[in-house]
This record gives sequence, C-alpha cells and structure tokens, in this order.
Amino acid sequence: MMRFLAAIILLTATGISAQTEAALPHWRDLFNGADLTGWDTYIAAPYTDNPVEKAKLKPYGLNNDPKHVFTVVTLDSEKVVRISGEIFAGINTTQSFQNYHLQLQFKWGNLKWAPKKKAKMDSGLLYHANGPNGVDAGAWMQSQEFQIQEGDCGDYWGCAGAIFDVPTKKINDSTYLYDPIAPLRTFQDKTPTGRHATKFPDAENPTGQWNTLDLYCFGDTAVHVVNGIVTMILYHSKHLVNGSLQPLTSGKIQLQCEGAEVFYRKIRITPITQIPATILKL
Repeated sequence: MMRFLAAIILLTATGISAQTEAALPHWRDLFNGADLTGWDTYIAAPYTDNPVEKAKLKPYGLNNDPKHVFTVVTLDSEKVVRISGEIFAGINTTQSFQNYHLQLQFKWGNLKWAPKKKAKMDSGLLYHANGPNGVDAGAWMQSQEFQIQEGDCGDYWGCAGAIFDVPTKKINDSTYLYDPIAPLRTFQDKTPTGRHATKFPDAENPTGQWNTLDLYCFGDTAVHVVNGIVTMILYHSKHLVNGSLQPLTSGKIQLQCEGAEVFYRKIRITPITQIPATILKL
C-alpha cells in the first residue's frame, strides 16, 4: 500500500495534462515523415519449418533489407512507416534515451506471415533496448516490451533477460493480471513466474483503426498507456550484468516485425523530469 501511495504522489505532482503536454513545442520527431534516417534495421533469417534448410539460413543482419521489410509509404494521406511482417526483424533508433515520454500511433495492416499466419496480429514497442542485435528470437535486442498485439496491447514482456517488478494478481498458473494495489511480482525469464504480465484494462481500438500509445519512462519506472488509458505501471527495471542485478533505465527504442503487417506514424519523444499525474484516472 505504501508503494501505491508513493506512486500516486509521484503521479499527482504535476498538473500538466496529456492534451496540454502534447501542445508544447519540445516534442522531437523520431520519424521525419520522409525516410528512415535515424534508425537502424536488423533482420533475422527467413522462416522455414524445414530443419535442414533452417540450419543453412543466415540472418540478413544490420541495415540489409532486400525484402523491404521496413519502408515508408503513404497511408491515410500521410507518410508512415510500414513493417511488412514477412521476416522477424527490428528497427531501432540509433540514439539511446532516458527519462522520456514517447508517443506513437499504430494501425494493423492485412498481411500475416508464417509462422504466425493463424495467430493474432503482432508487433511490439521495445524500450531500454541495449547490447547486440538478435539476442531475442534471433531478431531483437535485450529490452523491455510494451506489447503491441491484437487484444493484448499494453502487456509486458521481458526480452532476453530484461526484468521488471509489476503489481499483479495471479489468475491461473500462466496469467498474472495487472492490479495497481496488488503485491509486486518479479517478472524474469526462466523463473516460475516467467517474463509476461497481462495488462488491465483492454483499451485497444478495433483492428483497422489507429491507436495511440504513450510510454513514460522515468528512473526505473515505466507506464504503459493505450489510447489514453493506463494499462500497467512497472517498477525497478533491471537486468543481469556479469551475474549482478543492475538498473536498466536507458536504451534505444525498437519496433518489432513479428509476422504481421503494421503501420506506425507520429513517432515522437520528449524529456520528462517526472511522470505526469493526469495519465491516470485518479
């Protein structure tokens, strides 16, 4: 309870509304509306279910995109980033960030690819991304994930060893649901709890509509916001460094290509000195 009250005090410390903040001139566009300047791409090996072929395939690697997985196209009368979904891959900022508010919009396309043709449309916003490419599923960096997946937008996943503490209640052996007044649980791969926490509530717009995501990162705390609704507050971001737990509070921003066509626009960032109060319905 004391932790929850402390979070409320932190979040009520400013009267700046999301609408007011959006009008301020200090936003920096991460997508320039013309090309992918300021971003690197990393593309895994193509998918195959043939083990003999799989052993021979190599990643396309860094800034080598012959399949045009990442492109800039016109959609809804403006330039947007298109992620084809064809091959597991990531596109990340060349710069690292700390203590910021990130905002972007995404919209699902129509295409799905193996091995996820029958699965939900899937992507992801990875933050505090650090270290080498391809350490997670052969495609992504170690990072904290703000899940972007049909019906699951706002969930948390720890990628390649990233760890967060999240207040959750246990629903069953594999589901831990976000509850701001529940005890903290540590979400870490290869532990009984695992690396996935489920958001609450569901705030995603119907497939085919644009969604606005806001990510607040300050110190070792993060807040996932979907269409203006807080879906999760996460505490004590960390990772193992040479066998010792260390804070994980900065890094690059990476968008996933994970079997589904998806479009991104209005990707922008601004520094913060605290987490604004009015992102919550207090």
